[in-house]
Amino acid sequence: MNETAAPPAAVGKKIKRWQRLLPLLITAACFAYLYNRLNHAAAAEGSPLLPYLARSFANVNWYYWLALMIPYCFFYLIFDSLVVWRVINWFNVRIPYADILPIRGSAYILSLINEQVSKGAIALYLNRRDGVPGWEVGSSMLFIMFCEFYSLILWATAGILLRWDSFPNAFHIIPWIALGSAVFFAIFHLFFSGTIGPAIALRERPIFRAFRLAKVWHYGAVIALRAPLVIAGVVVYTLALRLFGGSVSMEQMLGYLPVIFFGAAMPGPMHSVAILFWVLLFPDKPGQMTAFGFVMHNFFIFFNAGVGLLFLRRATRELFG
Repeated sequence: MNETAAPPAAVGKKIKRWQRLLPLLITAACFAYLYNRLNHAAAAEGSPLLPYLARSFANVNWYYWLALMIPYCFFYLIFDSLVVWRVINWFNVRIPYADILPIRGSAYILSLINEQVSKGAIALYLNRRDGVPGWEVGSSMLFIMFCEFYSLILWATAGILLRWDSFPNAFHIIPWIALGSAVFFAIFHLFFSGTIGPAIALRERPIFRAFRLAKVWHYGAVIALRAPLVIAGVVVYTLALRLFGGSVSMEQMLGYLPVIFFGAAMPGPMHSVAILFWVLLFPDKPGQMTAFGFVMHNFFIFFNAGVGLLFLRRATRELFG
């Protein structure tokens, strides 16, 4: 039996190897599908692939597009930092908003690699600066991610119920997912509040500290604080989509965008899953939607990373000084 068991080190290497390969495999699958769709669309118009795709970029009013995207990116930074600041002050340490903004901004640079790595940088920052145990800050970051899921599923459900008949049938499952998520939340909160299973040791682990301390209103407050980000995203994406030849109502975008954001959170460079979702939603405009998804999601992460460079000197000084 011992001869057939894999050594722990080998198992660890195997897991890490799959973790490295998974984003690449997802990206390869997405771009293989996109290439096939674009190639067929270009052939239907009697055009080579690259000129066909170039026309999707050439017909856009880029000045108007930048006038939408740049304020939106700054708006996102302000409110995203507000959420992090509020949760840290609830569950970890009292810290001014002006001290969270630089580290949250510079963490966007690490988001180019992985969003979880950027949240880990926030944990390291608070550990070095204020002596907060890393696991406790990690618990707060996990709490934020948990609330982000419920924020997106709530807004997606609202958008779909407002315009039920205008959504593809695949989207009609989302309200049922929301209902299941609500049941899960009730059980989840009762467990971490100690109402059910009080003797289970899992609850006491440091990574779950924020969930032990959180009341229902804490979850609702984070969802409310993120509401301006969702609403601004709906407005910006609806107006930007029209520049690329698409047209949807605000209510439809309210249903589409949270699902797109779920796709953007999937592992893989260049937000490939999010780009693929736009093509699936608008199959008659594969070139325009590929261009739209590519520039929207990649401009957002690269511009935010660029803004993060403005804060990097201060964040580095406070982290390593």
